[in-house]
Amino acid sequence: MKALTWQNTKKVEVIEVPDPVIEKPTDVVIRITSAAICGSDLHLYNVMGPFLAKNDVLGHENMGIVEQVGAAVTTLSVGDRVVIPFVIACGDCFMCNQGLTTQCETTQNRDSGTGASLYGFSELYGSVPGGQAERLRVPFADFNAVKVGADLPDERYLFLSDILPTAWQGVQYADVPAGGTLAVIGLGPVGQFASRIGRHLGFRVLGVDPVPERREMAARHGVEVFDLDDDIVATLRATTDGRGPDSVVDAVGMEAHGNPAAAFTQYAAGLLPDAVAKKVFTTVGVDRLAALHMALDLVRRGGTVSVSGVYSGVADPMPLMNMFDKQIQLRMGQCNVQRWIGDLLPLVEDPTDPLGVMDLVTHRVPLDRAPEMYETFSAKDDGCIKVVLTP
Repeated sequence: MKALTWQNTKKVEVIEVPDPVIEKPTDVVIRITSAAICGSDLHLYNVMGPFLAKNDVLGHENMGIVEQVGAAVTTLSVGDRVVIPFVIACGDCFMCNQGLTTQCETTQNRDSGTGASLYGFSELYGSVPGGQAERLRVPFADFNAVKVGADLPDERYLFLSDILPTAWQGVQYADVPAGGTLAVIGLGPVGQFASRIGRHLGFRVLGVDPVPERREMAARHGVEVFDLDDDIVATLRATTDGRGPDSVVDAVGMEAHGNPAAAFTQYAAGLLPDAVAKKVFTTVGVDRLAALHMALDLVRRGGTVSVSGVYSGVADPMPLMNMFDKQIQLRMGQCNVQRWIGDLLPLVEDPTDPLGVMDLVTHRVPLDRAPEMYETFSAKDDGCIKVVLTP
């Protein structure tokens, strides 16, 4: 089959790879109908090369049609249409029963000290082949393949795989008081959905992003939008009675604008031999923290900062004195996708499309054009906000 594979830092290729097969009786194999490129894929593309191997298949936002069914699968049949959460979890361990599927004790990666396995996301998370491909093997399929209807277009369901529940969890973790104000830093795909979810839940939402097309999209959904400039914290405080918003979602993560020294360190570490680079990343690695530090500065005293953007540093400097003084609550983590599906499925199927899932994709292209679109999405060229690949 054809699949999008990692070759080197900033280099991916579509090549022929072996078809996936049923490996355990709890597996299914699906034919991919849509696979999206996620901002987290750009971390692999730009930074995390030392944890990838040549020809690793990328992609963790996937949906399709069941083609093969393992003997122990009880809820799925050939021909079912399914969306696949990016988290691979058993559904029956202590952590899964707490709703913490990203910490699943069955698929947890103890050798690397990380949580549950993820599709297409490096050796840190199990080196599981991803779904930017023609087919995908789905482990523990009864729990990890969500059956959906046959009538609505893929875009209604595809984002249940990651970015929609990631945004939902981010807003839930933000603990916005009734009638309160939520600021969302970064209006990429997760930030778009976080801001719309905030509006759907009745909050005032302030969105910050330096890219005009992203601000324009968010404004269509009732978000008050602001450019990222040197006065942004003062501007947002002024519009919230001088206090700052009640809650802030950081939807940017480790590749934020700012801190060129950290940016260079990330790039340079990626050029080292893998064994050395891994040591650097896992002992002294730092992120670009402009977005997170802005969120901590911006939020009102006693407020909450929720981190949805991915960070990978282990030696990141944090303003702990100010955080303590302001009595800030901080919540973060990979999204426990399966926990939120029940809340979100009715919303994506609602004819009124209250979260605007049909107003996100800016580029839908064949799988063969994936390398070109990685470059476009990374550079934020051509008004690119969300890319969907069609195998």
